[in-house]
Amino acid sequence: RLCKGAYNEPDDVAFQDKIDVDKSYVRCLKVLLGGDGYPMIATHDPRMVEIAASLASRYGRAQGSYEFQMLYGIRPDEQRRLAGIGETVRVYVPYGQEWYGYLMRRLAERPQNLSFFLKSLISKK
Repeated sequence: RLCKGAYNEPDDVAFQDKIDVDKSYVRCLKVLLGGDGYPMIATHDPRMVEIAASLASRYGRAQGSYEFQMLYGIRPDEQRRLAGIGETVRVYVPYGQEWYGYLMRRLAERPQNLSFFLKSLISKK
């Protein structure tokens, strides 16, 4: 599972610049999609979704030999679009007694996540 998340990590363990994060993500996509495993591509970034689909095609990957993963409520139109063209899409739904703690940890780790979430709610159709 390759996850492009928005986490606040120290410089010595994570890229801090979006360009560096994206380059690393694409390098990892190439390795995973060019290999024999079952890649699970977790991202809401439209550009990374497009690149992943393009690489899957380039490497001769059949739909169903990999999947996209996204959080429930974030970019639902894109989730439907991908599923509508035959892509496997898994939707992650935090639930149970710990859902609120999960949300608060995500917001505490990176306050920009709140604006990302709110923009997604506003853009729903």
